Amino acid sequence: MKRFILPVFVIVAMAFSTSVYAQKNPMVGGAAMYANKDIVDNAVNSKDHTTLVAAVKAAGLVETLKSAGPFTVFAPTNEAFNKLPAGTVETVLKPENKDMLTKILTYHVVAGKMDSKAIAKAIKAGNGKAELTTVAGGKLWASMDGDKLILTDEKGGTATVTIANVMQKNGVIHVIDSVLMPN
Repeated sequence: MKRFILPVFVIVAMAFSTSVYAQKNPMVGGAAMYANKDIVDNAVNSKDHTTLVAAVKAAGLVETLKSAGPFTVFAPTNEAFNKLPAGTVETVLKPENKDMLTKILTYHVVAGKMDSKAIAKAIKAGNGKAELTTVAGGKLWASMDGDKLILTDEKGGTATVTIANVMQKNGVIHVIDSVLMPN
């Protein structure tokens, strides 16, 4: 009987280690997100963020999002972009609209590394609402709806965080279900 204790312990320990490892590298868009990679190197592997990656490239923001940061990125999925009025994505991706695209994308970025605990603390300190200043210079408001983190943009639109705390070597990504729009 003692011979079986060690192998069972090793198998349980391996299963626990695999579980912990999976939490450190969450799956987003079918790909593991590695904390030792930067925001861009992780995002390019997510099949749910191909529109966002194309937009980041078109806006010339790749090098910025590969820099040391740190950044907090609220990353809209392809489905989030699909919610926009027909033709919106194609229009903002045109070279002549690069400034508008850059403003929209940098509106999804906050300087610093704010995980969900830091955002929750800011919400509590703000009596239920936290004001976040984006890299674009605009404002976002974070609040809770039950256990869901909700972001409200300057136009009154909202996005829900669907995957929080995707750690990167230069910040953190929170996946959102809608595109946020600045004034």
